[in-house]
Amino acid sequence: MLWLLLLSSYLIGSIPTALIVGKLVFGVDIRDHGSKNPGATNTLRVLGKGSAIIVVLVDIGKGALAAYLPLYFNLDVEPLYFGLIAVVGHCYPVFAGFRGGKAIATTAGTLAVASFPLALLAYATFFLVIFLTKYVFFGSISVGLSLLIYSYFSPEIKFELIFLFFTLFLIYLHRSNIRNLILGIEPKINDKNLINDRIPPKNNGLKM
Repeated sequence: MLWLLLLSSYLIGSIPTALIVGKLVFGVDIRDHGSKNPGATNTLRVLGKGSAIIVVLVDIGKGALAAYLPLYFNLDVEPLYFGLIAVVGHCYPVFAGFRGGKAIATTAGTLAVASFPLALLAYATFFLVIFLTKYVFFGSISVGLSLLIYSYFSPEIKFELIFLFFTLFLIYLHRSNIRNLILGIEPKINDKNLINDRIPPKNNGLKM
């Protein structure tokens, strides 16, 4: 049962939400546009607010559903583990050639079930860092850092090693953003040129 549920968590995470929305509504592979990342941020950049909201909600739901599995089946296993397996699936989805997103929305769903206070801490930091720097990837990496720092100083949280590896994982996932920042080509969230990446829905059937 345990291994079946862990596999289920990975498969849940592997559902490529942004890819599905892009192909069904816009007739495009979002991995060919904008930053070429099939996540919520690039969905906002390329497909618009409506599509981005759908992607964020579904991706959060993926993490939450996976983290809830051990609770539903009364397993004495930490829900965080199942949610993080879904995060891996989101980043390396078997249904999309292992080319996935960068973990942030699915992690939010995972933390919401595993530890809601941790979710509030991590994503308050996420939005604060974005507000201060105007770079989404700094906010994304800050999620891992905030979890790591809090777990280190909080005696009731015993996930220091997990959050250390998670932070390193986030840095690895955002290596292209770090490279772009060094080269001076990483766009800020308020960059007016981002609108140039926007594409219309196919047949104008759904305006987002």
